[in-house]
Amino acid sequence: MVFSQGLRAICTLGVLLGGLSGRALAATSWIVPGAVWTDTSGTKIDAHGGQVFQTGTNFYWVGAAYGDNTYPNIYSSTDLLNWEHEGYATTTVPWMYRPKMFQSGGNYYIWGQVNRDVQALKSSTPSGGFSVYGSPFTLPPDARTYSDEGVFVDDDGDAYFLTSADSNNIQVNQINGGSSISIGDRVADLEGNYEAPGMLKSDGVYYLIVSSKTGYRPNPNKSFWSTSLTGSWSGPSDIAPESTNTYNSQNTNELKITGSSVTTWIYMGDDWDADGTAAANYVWLPISIDSGSHTLTLQDYAYWRVDVNTGVVTTSTTGKRYEAHDGLVMRRGFEDSPAMYAEHKRSQAVHNIDHESNVTFTGIEGTGEPQWVSIHYTVNNATAGEAHVHVNGEKIKISDKNSRAGKFATVPVNLKLRKGADNVLTFGCDKRSENDHFEARLEGIEVIDD
Repeated sequence: MVFSQGLRAICTLGVLLGGLSGRALAATSWIVPGAVWTDTSGTKIDAHGGQVFQTGTNFYWVGAAYGDNTYPNIYSSTDLLNWEHEGYATTTVPWMYRPKMFQSGGNYYIWGQVNRDVQALKSSTPSGGFSVYGSPFTLPPDARTYSDEGVFVDDDGDAYFLTSADSNNIQVNQINGGSSISIGDRVADLEGNYEAPGMLKSDGVYYLIVSSKTGYRPNPNKSFWSTSLTGSWSGPSDIAPESTNTYNSQNTNELKITGSSVTTWIYMGDDWDADGTAAANYVWLPISIDSGSHTLTLQDYAYWRVDVNTGVVTTSTTGKRYEAHDGLVMRRGFEDSPAMYAEHKRSQAVHNIDHESNVTFTGIEGTGEPQWVSIHYTVNNATAGEAHVHVNGEKIKISDKNSRAGKFATVPVNLKLRKGADNVLTFGCDKRSENDHFEARLEGIEVIDD
């Protein structure tokens, strides 16, 4: 049985400035992990636990709409930059988690988790119009239920269903294809307290990526490897520095770009908020594969993109940087000398910025259109408060623009700056309560060249 190589896909995103409805919005040139991503209408993309599926020159992103009964939500793109909302695959099956799409026998199928069973949907087109296909079913041969799922298509076109079975095993079943589909034999059964399975294959080696079970709290995702789907499996090893908790994300799928120059794999993850809501964002990063040690490493780029024709990944060019020590430092209503303050601290950064102090930058050049601005800062305690910026007098909470706020030293945010060099940006902090101690250390800001 041969399935479409529909998982050979990659997408970037159109991150647009919100609140500009009623006119066309310009797309960005970069994938920006953790930032708020929006569709072509300017609405936040709501497609969690999903994947990107390619058919012909069209790309389809299917995921659960956490903002509306977790219906399977579909977005389409032809340029891999701008995502148009196609609507829900169906509204007859609410509470479908981790939907995954594949093709067989000229039809398109979505398998999703409903009440811990598999529910199938079927359509003649990947853009919508899905109907219920069969009754919910459990995992053979032991009638296991499960939580998370994935779909993997092998080099020969055979497809496999990856699940985190409720026995705390990662289970892999073959998918029987053709004019009708069904779940087939179990080919792998990996013990461990894991979920969120995804898989890739490189140079004849299978790599299985999983996360631990910690609810919506991120954890260090791991990888296993084997030269056969049936095992044995070696590992686990971290795919990112343990302290980053997989850059604050959980695996959902791996995407393959077979380019004319290089084959590139992409990690696709959810950056969940604390309660698992539609406010959660996305983290997509290129994967580096070490064929000698059989390890996977995520490449942590604040901005990046991939040429889907060549497979080549590039990162952003250096923008114009404004150093914190050149800004105007205000403390409790009194103006400090930036030069003296920097010299006193023996640093180019400004330290100890609290709720009664700030740093103001003037003369920032803008284009009059939404621009990416990297804010380089760290905080003493991410749970005790939040940093913000005032852009020409408008206060913006940084975490509303990027969920990496307070957790990583580089935080990209999408801001609209006036055209010219008269923009004013002020960086400050708010503590959560009177008993909290919250302060930041600011290195500077950088306006990225798109």
